[in-house]
Amino acid sequence: MNYDIYEKLGVSRAVAALGEKTAAALTERFRAIDDTAEYNQAKVLYAMQKNRVSAECLTGTTGYGHDDKGRDTLEQVYVDVFHTEAALVRPALTCGTHALATALSANLLPGDELLSPVGKPYDTLEEVIGIRPGVCSLKEFGVTYRQVDLLPDGAFDYENIKKAINEKTKLVTIQRSKGYQMRPTFSVKQIGELIAFVKSVKPGLTVMVDNCYGEFTEETEPSDVGADMTVGSLIKNPGGGLAPIGGYIAGTRECVQRCHYRLTGPGIGQDVGASLDLNRSLYQGFFLSPTVTAGALKGAIFAARLYEGLGFRCVPTAEESRHDIIQSIELGSKAAMEAFCEGIQAAAPVDSYVTPVPCPIPGYNDDVIMAAGAFIQGASIELSADGPIRPPYAVYFQGGLTWQHAKLGILMSLQKLAEKGLVKIG
Repeated sequence: MNYDIYEKLGVSRAVAALGEKTAAALTERFRAIDDTAEYNQAKVLYAMQKNRVSAECLTGTTGYGHDDKGRDTLEQVYVDVFHTEAALVRPALTCGTHALATALSANLLPGDELLSPVGKPYDTLEEVIGIRPGVCSLKEFGVTYRQVDLLPDGAFDYENIKKAINEKTKLVTIQRSKGYQMRPTFSVKQIGELIAFVKSVKPGLTVMVDNCYGEFTEETEPSDVGADMTVGSLIKNPGGGLAPIGGYIAGTRECVQRCHYRLTGPGIGQDVGASLDLNRSLYQGFFLSPTVTAGALKGAIFAARLYEGLGFRCVPTAEESRHDIIQSIELGSKAAMEAFCEGIQAAAPVDSYVTPVPCPIPGYNDDVIMAAGAFIQGASIELSADGPIRPPYAVYFQGGLTWQHAKLGILMSLQKLAEKGLVKIG
């Protein structure tokens, strides 16, 4: 390895050497990730070829967007990749929370009850649901909410889930990734088992899976195991780092049609919504997504192995199977969170000179620190780290458009911790 370039970037030889030793021990894990990426790359390519994606599809429309071939074909590509009846893939879905809120509000009516059998949802959904007071929340429109916490070992509490399902229960929401919690991420197999269970208790239940950060980490998706709606953000995995905005909802024809009407307006539906000049980025990002996701997974595993070796608690561990791109590291103090995020920011291609500081952010109850010097603002498929400033002071690292950049970011985070005397190297 040429240490000179790392030193120019601010990484000492001691930190870089520890990184090389750590990466050398991960060869077999990385090979398995590449195998999954190869399968998913072929799956995306097959869907694009099957739907006859053409140069015409890469152009955009304006105004109402009637007869937008690129938009309609892209949605059919998602249908074939996620093996669903329909899909809504639009830049008008501004983020993952917006996509989830659209899916929930479209498929819940006053008097219905929403159930989360996996505990507390991600912070930004609390106001959507009405757990925290929020204008236009589901609670404000007469939708009640119930949740069943996970067992201490992170397993589903099937006994209490069964008790929680009642005559009002209409929709079950399953958050695949951990959010800002130190709990396991669920595999597609686990999600399928939970879906089968709740539908055996009450046939006809609608199940939505928040798939953010999980796409292409396995060969199958939640829609392959019974999810009625699988929802995510295009500035995470499926955007491949190129999509500048957008979200998707893939699922049953009935559920997705209701989402179309909620997004645009009753009686309007899917035929309206100009793609502007974004189709090329959405297609190309989706095409690259399996390999970009693989690089992010390698970075997450590398982070876990490196920080575990220094005595920090990591979820998941370096040895556990991976079902999303997020690596949580329990750093134990506000100062350590700030140093870690300073390192990630310093490794960014954009705004590397900026120092992240905790601050209030809309949708969150605690001050949050975020490091993200990204080409697409807030794109967490790019090298980034964030976390709420609260015990146990865990930081959530994800992304990296390439494995090499993810590796560098982690080394820089360790460098900052070492410089501030918060960790000892060697």
